Amino acid sequence: MKPATTLLAAALALVVSAAGAAANPWTPAGDRIKTQWAAHVSPGNPLPEYPRPRLVRDAWLNLNGLWDYAITPKGAAQPAAFDGPILVPFAVESSLSGVQREVGPDNELWYRREFTLPAAWRGNTILLHFGAVDWRADVYINNIPAGSHTGGYAPFSFDITNYIKTDAANTLVVRVWDPTDASDHPVGKQVRKPQGIWYTAVTGIWQTVWLEPVPENYIKDIHAIPDIDAATLAVTVTTAAEPDLASAPLVEIQLLDNNDKVLATAAGASGKPLTLSLKNPVLWSPDNPKLYDLRVRLKPATATTANDEIRSYAAFRKISTKRDAAGHLRLQLNNKDLFQFGPLDQGWWPDGLYTAPTDEALLFDIIKTKELGFNMIRKHVKVEPQRWYYHCDREGILVWQDMPSTHSYGLGAKWARNELGGGTDTLRTPLSKANYYKEWGEIMDHCQGHPSVVAWVPFNEAWGQFDTVKVSEWTKQRDPSRPVNPASGGNMRDCGDIVDFHHYPEPRMFSGYTNRVLVLGEYGGIGLPLPGHLWQEGGKNWGYKGVKKDAAEVTAQYIEYAKMLKKLIPEGCAAAVYTQTTDVEVEVNGFYTYDRKVLKVAPAAIRAANREIINTPPAANK
Repeated sequence: MKPATTLLAAALALVVSAAGAAANPWTPAGDRIKTQWAAHVSPGNPLPEYPRPRLVRDAWLNLNGLWDYAITPKGAAQPAAFDGPILVPFAVESSLSGVQREVGPDNELWYRREFTLPAAWRGNTILLHFGAVDWRADVYINNIPAGSHTGGYAPFSFDITNYIKTDAANTLVVRVWDPTDASDHPVGKQVRKPQGIWYTAVTGIWQTVWLEPVPENYIKDIHAIPDIDAATLAVTVTTAAEPDLASAPLVEIQLLDNNDKVLATAAGASGKPLTLSLKNPVLWSPDNPKLYDLRVRLKPATATTANDEIRSYAAFRKISTKRDAAGHLRLQLNNKDLFQFGPLDQGWWPDGLYTAPTDEALLFDIIKTKELGFNMIRKHVKVEPQRWYYHCDREGILVWQDMPSTHSYGLGAKWARNELGGGTDTLRTPLSKANYYKEWGEIMDHCQGHPSVVAWVPFNEAWGQFDTVKVSEWTKQRDPSRPVNPASGGNMRDCGDIVDFHHYPEPRMFSGYTNRVLVLGEYGGIGLPLPGHLWQEGGKNWGYKGVKKDAAEVTAQYIEYAKMLKKLIPEGCAAAVYTQTTDVEVEVNGFYTYDRKVLKVAPAAIRAANREIINTPPAANK
């Protein structure tokens, strides 16, 4: 989409690249399979793309590259000597980190590097940004504590202006502790002993680290809510220093189309919605992912105060529900029924684990999902960098966003996935609950500005499920504009907008639920191991539907399931999720091998089956 591409290109043209740590040798560690993009990873410039496409400024400094690392016993002092180089932002357990070592709950991981600020930045406030660090990060600038953060999935920042030298090198140190599954923190599929559906632990920095100069008061975030029925866009601009509205700084907003053509303007105080009106806006959809640019300017409060300006984007689209003629609730996009259909997307990589080796690799799974005829992705118990959601916005794919689950589901929990009111939720401590709300809120804030995100999934399969009604209501209150799928395949409670069943391997629904949208949140899992493309050679690979001998068998089984799924649509099924996009470690039930080098199905046949399902009207004959 031209406007969004243009604004990123402008930022990238002016980016200041930071040198890595000292020129230490680096090579990927281990001998497991790798993607084609691993060969394009450069230790001098890994993941150089602008990391925050939804709020762009021209000046920034990328700190990705070679850092020093050390692993020490938990609670030990900062090491005097480090163990060697590590390539940031790849987790220490990954091949692309160049380390591939375990850390565990009894140890801590230390990072260190130096940086020097550009001379042009002097006099500005300096922000240090982390895309994500798993799980607790303590940050030091020149041996001074600059801040701490807990939570492995959301971005965070520190104002380090008072701790840095503007005319000399600065030392940045990060200490990380990550207990993984030895805790009730959200960890998704990570475990210390990977097997089956549980994968390798991810510890430490796994998204881009970067610096940014801003004025003393600056634009911190924007929140754009479209109303296609009124043809308006309500934009709330949040600044770093938010006084009462009587003295709030003035912001100016422009809505732009191709070639920076101004379509609408608004001005007013920060911290409250400002409305832009546009006659006959082009609506965003998977078939036409139209994005409009936004230019936001924070006007100076005094003649001596610097102004701030950012570029962003927004879309006009509406997610809602409506009963059909038979009385079944349906998901709608832009006031029209749309069967949402896509794969379960784990977002794992054999070389980078949580981190895609390159931005091209990050985009690959999205493009291939659309090519297979899907219109949706369920991002499964993982959160992606903002660039992934930007790609979904630009390419046109709907996203169901899961909350990463905990591994405390065995503490008093009893699973009754298909029985309303059945099952016992997990026993969780007050601290565990507080961690959940903190992290889920940060994740929602991270994803909320992306039009591609169309549903929230707080729990998966009763894994750590607790206080379901309260969590569902809290999620809905935080964002009323999207449906809430309270527990995908988990203990059913009378709350939220969606009731979600899982059934393997064939698609199957359960009757008796009429007050919420019925969806099939997981099914399928047809396995095909391909020698030479396996995480683990031998007989320990598996899929939910056994294993097949070739792509023809997988395709035939998939089409058989597609015919079964189609028959469920007139019975009320409004969406479905097939397991899964790619193989992951010993799971071999992906459309693609884990290294993304082989598509294990006949694409034209899969696409035809998928488009037939999506285009099936609710009242179709059984």
